[in-house]
Amino acid sequence: MQAVIITKPGAPEVLKLQERPSPVLGKSEVLIEVKAAGVNRPDIIQREGKYPAPEGVDPDIPGLEVAGIITKIGDKVSRWKVGDKVCALLAGGGYASEVAAPEQQCLPIPAGLGFEEAAALPETFFTVWTNVFDRAAFRKGEHFLVHGGTSGIGVAAIQMVKAMGGKVYTTAGTDEKCAFTEKIGATRAINYKKYDFLKEIRAIEPGGIDVILDMIGGDYTAKNIDLLNPEGRLVIINAMQNASSEINMKKVMVKRLTITGSTLRARSADFKGEIAEKLEKHIWPHIESGAIKPVIYKTFPLKEASQAHALMESSEHIGKIVLSI
Repeated sequence: MQAVIITKPGAPEVLKLQERPSPVLGKSEVLIEVKAAGVNRPDIIQREGKYPAPEGVDPDIPGLEVAGIITKIGDKVSRWKVGDKVCALLAGGGYASEVAAPEQQCLPIPAGLGFEEAAALPETFFTVWTNVFDRAAFRKGEHFLVHGGTSGIGVAAIQMVKAMGGKVYTTAGTDEKCAFTEKIGATRAINYKKYDFLKEIRAIEPGGIDVILDMIGGDYTAKNIDLLNPEGRLVIINAMQNASSEINMKKVMVKRLTITGSTLRARSADFKGEIAEKLEKHIWPHIESGAIKPVIYKTFPLKEASQAHALMESSEHIGKIVLSI
């Protein structure tokens, strides 16, 4: 098969297209002929040598989500058959023309979507569901804030929470990006380069925010705590600014806040399968109705994975970057 390899830790140029043996199929896995693969921020960190793949996953091939056609099934696979069109969450290996995926981590491609749109779903949608709806226990009618509203995570979170009955706020770095997030469901987007999001949201919602999904860390953490209402929940899934933060524990205690975080990549196939079931039940109908739409900023051929990484690092994109195979 063809695969994009991390030849050594470094800049985007270390990604090279090479020939590799096809994956060995496990008894509970399906072999997917990959038609498209999503590009995500963890792929960048892995390429830099700062986010190693879990044990048992090829450390040289990045890629956490794909869409394609099943060409072979393991002996214990029960749901899928050869010829099924699926998208799948992976622990790695997605930048390739073939990949083996646990059957639990596969989902049917929603009606009306092509492979490129479907490849933009798994990593962000699984991440948002497990953190916002499971860990933070978001409930209909609550107020929600996600930072980085035009990232893949942000675009997914805005639409998912809106579809599930929430009022959404977000932050972004340009007026254009702010306008886009409001178009897809945010009640208000704050340009963090011009305004203090804490002051802006407080002026609109004196009662505060119920759930915050944060990928920034650093000095955002204290502001998030100030912004949360009593019984509020802060979920941290990245720390792009700084992994260390000073917080006022008295505010946490007085407001009875929950501060949590998670990473998904190393969790078990069964755990991810439980998320897949919830997505198919609660979110897939909204995608098929058109209420939630994948947002693709740009598609690159597999051999241009380095250009795709350079674009993601520029943060110019709105939505997802996808590799077409």
